[in-house]
Amino acid sequence: MSRYFKYLLLGTFFAAVLIIVYLYFNSNRSINELMSGNENLLEELSVKNNLQDLRAGLAILDSRTRGQIISGKPAKAEEFDTEIHQIKTALSALDTLQSEPLIFSALSNLRTVVQENIRFNQRVLDTFRTRGKAEAENLINTRIGKKLTDSINRIAENIDSLHQRSVTELILQADANVNRARTTGSILALIAAVASIFTFIYIVYKVRSQEQLIGRLNASEKKEKETARIKENFLANMSHEIRTPLNAILGFTSLLSKEPLDPTARHYVQTISHSGDHLLNIVNEILDLSRIEAGMMRIENTSFDLRQLFSALRTMFGTEAAQKGLDISFEIDESIPVLIIGDPVRLNQIMVNLIGNAIKFTDKGNIGVRVTNEGITGNIIQTGIRVVDSGVGIEPEKLSRIFERFNQAESQASRRFGGTGLGLAIVQELVLLQHGQVEVKSQPGEGTVFQLRIPYQVDEKINSGIDGPVKKTTQLITESGFRILVAEDNNINQQLIGILLSKRSIEFDLVNNGRGVLSQLRLRKYDMILMDLQMPEMDGYAATSAIRKELNLDIPVIAMTAHALQGERDKSLVMGMNGYLSKPIREDELYKLIAEFSGKRESRYRIIDTHYLKEVSSGNLDFEKTVTEQFMDEIPGELVAIDQAWNAGDRESVRQFAHNMRTTISIMGLNEKLAPFLDELETDWLSEQSYHTNFSQLRDTLNLALEEARILYEQINLELNAKTDTLQP
Repeated sequence: MSRYFKYLLLGTFFAAVLIIVYLYFNSNRSINELMSGNENLLEELSVKNNLQDLRAGLAILDSRTRGQIISGKPAKAEEFDTEIHQIKTALSALDTLQSEPLIFSALSNLRTVVQENIRFNQRVLDTFRTRGKAEAENLINTRIGKKLTDSINRIAENIDSLHQRSVTELILQADANVNRARTTGSILALIAAVASIFTFIYIVYKVRSQEQLIGRLNASEKKEKETARIKENFLANMSHEIRTPLNAILGFTSLLSKEPLDPTARHYVQTISHSGDHLLNIVNEILDLSRIEAGMMRIENTSFDLRQLFSALRTMFGTEAAQKGLDISFEIDESIPVLIIGDPVRLNQIMVNLIGNAIKFTDKGNIGVRVTNEGITGNIIQTGIRVVDSGVGIEPEKLSRIFERFNQAESQASRRFGGTGLGLAIVQELVLLQHGQVEVKSQPGEGTVFQLRIPYQVDEKINSGIDGPVKKTTQLITESGFRILVAEDNNINQQLIGILLSKRSIEFDLVNNGRGVLSQLRLRKYDMILMDLQMPEMDGYAATSAIRKELNLDIPVIAMTAHALQGERDKSLVMGMNGYLSKPIREDELYKLIAEFSGKRESRYRIIDTHYLKEVSSGNLDFEKTVTEQFMDEIPGELVAIDQAWNAGDRESVRQFAHNMRTTISIMGLNEKLAPFLDELETDWLSEQSYHTNFSQLRDTLNLALEEARILYEQINLELNAKTDTLQP
């Protein structure tokens, strides 16, 4: 629609509105005048009635007066009050005619003559009573009364005539008003008809324009969806193409590191492994950002121990900070609940980015991490997290862009410190996804402060001291007769998986595609299938569907794919698979899945839970040995310290030692199991009996945990010695 047409339409609209308003008021005026005329007609009828009532009343008065004289029986004056009141009422009703100038004087004369008539009749009656009948008859014979009556009739007829003329004029005016109102109504109806036709045409035009716009939007949406699909396919293909060689690089590097190597070769292998891990981290960051952009990043809600998480972070970054000569400290507000509900994986990802950046950009000084309680409303705690460093700082003009994607890659910092510049962008997105806030303050050369505020739900049930289920560590037991079918089209990955399975003496067969899977399943029985998703001829999805629907087999199928995009795992489970492995495949993840779905488990530990230890260490046996040794060294001393403080009557120290023990026991997964005892030891109302009961249970449980920790320590030592032996020339 052109601009001039819009202006014309707007002008026409306002003109039509003004015309309708004018005609409306004009029509109302005509209607009001017509109503006024009708009221005047009614008034004319009432005037006639009033004049008749007046004349009738006077006639009755004259008649009764003469009747009294003729009968010769005098009456009291009060007996004529009714007739006099009727006459005055009729006369007062004619006062409405005073507004008409021509009638005003006649009405005044009428009022005077009527009063004279009344007085004359009263004089006749007074004469009759005082002077007798003869004198009264003489007064009547003077014909004064007759003259007054004739005068009244004449004036009344004159008033009626004058008012009739006025009413006739009103009728003519009312007719004119009726015609004008009829004309106005016709014009309004015509305008309404024209406006309706014009509006209908305009609506049809707009509907057609809207349909065309919707068509263009649909086309645009289809194009956008197609673009998104192409982008997703591109990312999936890139993920597959990058992760497939990475799987081989990292897998064979891990195998090579366990072979006897000279120092130079070992350094080369370590460099390859480090570079591969770095490349994998970059790929993961890009994929995380893509998932966030697509709205596919999910925030989980699970109960976790915030202190345990930060204790693991302290262990994780302590060595790296020490290598640079940096002091790193962690402090958690005591009012933070033991367990909260949120997404520990995303929080850990956020903190790894922030603490890693702090160490990267700090050459000397210290790094501080503090967690505070910013307030609890209901069962929601606002958790404040500050990461402070004394590093290079950020220039003011770049501070506002610090959370932009690839921001560091556009600065000189990338050449000095490396990195993609995606870490802080992911941090901000993850914080926002958890309904939190993140701020940054910095000055060049004075360090940087990152301030986070994330709401979490307090796990009231567990924090109140209810013990959770006992977790058990599962280890893979290799037994003869257990056979796996591996579907993988990449020769290098076939070799890698073959070596990994052979190390655990697991029997397996290899096929190149889904058709080979179906053929093998018809020939022999397998206990598990490792299924690559992207294969020629028949992919993993189609093969799994055929296994479930055609062969009717419930054999566990583990998806293996280099497609690491969000939704791939859910899709594989929906299609009938039982598990999911993302390439590059890690040994521990592969063995864990095999143990889980093979049904062959060993309950080695009843008290400690090494799941968290394994997760934090990522296979680093030296780390596992160090923290296990620390656990065995510190627990006996902490138990002694609690008991000595109680015997000395120092209840504050008892509470403090019990609180500090939570950090020590977290690495062995004992927080949930020991929480009821430690909670009691931290209370203000701890009695003698309660202390001995809870301390005894705490001590006995920890003694059992120490025995299992020693077994774990010996096992780790054996594995480390085995690795060392293989390195000897």
